[in-house]
Amino acid sequence: MGRTSRKRRSSLATRMTIASAALLLGGGGLVAVNVYASAHEENSAGTGQDAGSDAAQQQQHVATIDCPDVGTSLPDVPDRARGAVDGELATLDTQITEAYQRLATTRDAAAQDPAFVRNSILGPLKDKRAAVLDRIRLDINRAGGQAPDGLDGMAPCTGQPGDGNAGGSSPAPPPSDSAQPSASSSQSAQPPAGGGQSQGNGPEASDFVDIRSVQPNVVKARNRTGASRGTFTTKCGRNANGKFNPDNVIVAPGVSNGAHHMHDYVGNQANDAFASDDVLAAGDTTCRNQGDRSTYYWPVLRLQNGNDENDVDADGGGRDQNTGEIQTPSSVTLKFDGNPTSKVVPMPRFLRIITGDAKAQTNGTANANASWSCTGFEDRQLKDKYPICPDGSKVVRSFRFQSCWDGTNTDSANHRTHVAFEDPRTGACPQGFKAIPQLVQRIVYDVPPGPGFAVDSFPEQLHKPVTDHGDFINVFDDRLMRRVASCINRGDRCA
Repeated sequence: MGRTSRKRRSSLATRMTIASAALLLGGGGLVAVNVYASAHEENSAGTGQDAGSDAAQQQQHVATIDCPDVGTSLPDVPDRARGAVDGELATLDTQITEAYQRLATTRDAAAQDPAFVRNSILGPLKDKRAAVLDRIRLDINRAGGQAPDGLDGMAPCTGQPGDGNAGGSSPAPPPSDSAQPSASSSQSAQPPAGGGQSQGNGPEASDFVDIRSVQPNVVKARNRTGASRGTFTTKCGRNANGKFNPDNVIVAPGVSNGAHHMHDYVGNQANDAFASDDVLAAGDTTCRNQGDRSTYYWPVLRLQNGNDENDVDADGGGRDQNTGEIQTPSSVTLKFDGNPTSKVVPMPRFLRIITGDAKAQTNGTANANASWSCTGFEDRQLKDKYPICPDGSKVVRSFRFQSCWDGTNTDSANHRTHVAFEDPRTGACPQGFKAIPQLVQRIVYDVPPGPGFAVDSFPEQLHKPVTDHGDFINVFDDRLMRRVASCINRGDRCA
């Protein structure tokens, strides 16, 4: 969906009230308060209940829905079944979204009946998922493949309490290189003026941290003999023309609103759910070098100031719990780097790469690759927190994409196994993989200081920063991609 107007309207449904009391974490510490809780939502923080606590009380505090991610468990799907399976996976996402919407609009009923969520939401969802999983199994088997064992066991979903812990369990630990907030933070996370995400579905003040309280934590592998030290920068704008849609042609081709959140696009302007390789190859591009018709996209970032975009009643926007004023980046840098241990080979045309995990809030952080920081502080990167930047500093989202390729495939069933990350200590690719130019994406926003923004997400992912992700399809023409690799291997800086 391209944005056709900057007119916005304010809606009472998106003007939220603070529903939980402030809890000061020591002198000058962050205020742990659910900034965006709706007036009728139960506060679940600090209940102190364990998994064996009264079921009725647990039901009152269900904030979202946690379902097993079927897509990540399907590394091998026959090519003949790929389209049908992708469509069924998109159906699973739609079912979760519909169940979340029902959960969000029946808080009162859930509070009055301890069994309501289980019987009226999770039970029917399990039945619907089981039917889809049966169809996935048939699709794979009919195409000559073998569906993985345990597919049936992925039908049930659980209610997730408002503190972010699924099913009463402990939260997954953050990645080892993820900086943690300090109690000595000199800037408190105060509620922003205006409203927030609808139905109290995040983020919370605890999702933010003052970047000045974070210690430098960036470690890069050193270049070795044989390294490819050059760079190639492609200039494709910052989506000032406002190309948005909630599709994802990589994960859900042929499915409108397959992402259930809105994407910014730069580069290829033909990208939507129905864009084939031929369509992308013929598409217009915002890139200065017309030989780069690649598509670069990521979830939009919105201000939570009570103002709505014109997608407030649209798929990917308000219908999927994504509300607020979309922010156009102040700058976008797209750079391709080399490898610390070897030369790079050209990327194959139409190579697809997804970095990060849009479902990391429920999946855990194994595939998370978000990096948040502030200008002037980029030696400090956050994986699972949004940064609060000091006056004069801007919010920065950055991604280093996978830079090792299996040498054969441009995609895989789970959209991950055909590419890999280099070893963070040595920079070497896994055995059997070849180094390719590494896309490094840096997106900068000039937003008001404080915890007043969030990225779009699947509704059940609660707009958590750890769910941030980026998507890329290589549509460089082959001659230009060879020049990119040669430039990087020579050690030059090209554009």
